[in-house]
Amino acid sequence: MKTSLLITLSLTTAFAFIGTYFLHLTSDNINQFLAVGLVVFADGFFGVWSGIKREGFRTYKALSVLKTFGFWIVMLSIVLSIEKGFEGTSWLSETIMAPFLVFQLISILKNASMVGAVKNELVNQILDKLDKHKGERG
Repeated sequence: MKTSLLITLSLTTAFAFIGTYFLHLTSDNINQFLAVGLVVFADGFFGVWSGIKREGFRTYKALSVLKTFGFWIVMLSIVLSIEKGFEGTSWLSETIMAPFLVFQLISILKNASMVGAVKNELVNQILDKLDKHKGERG
């Protein structure tokens, strides 16, 4: 058997294994991947919309949505791989991903209020309830 054929078959097998692993990881945890994707793209949608209203369309700001999406999908994949590989680490995804999702939801509200999709009073009310120790906004 030729060396190049052996290398090709070895690489194909390795990539097939890795691809299958991530296919199963994604399909077993589809709700978490969808949640991350939805909050990132919702925040990006309202962020780009508010940016267009304020300063016009900026390509690099719109592309940052894809960078953010890619980063958090990779982070979720890493965390879920660790949880799958080591018993007793099932708390990792909640500890790492839940704060990210909460901050993204707050960002969605703020961006939506900037474009007028949500009333500022409602956003201020929500933020005041989150930060009770800071007092109420004027």
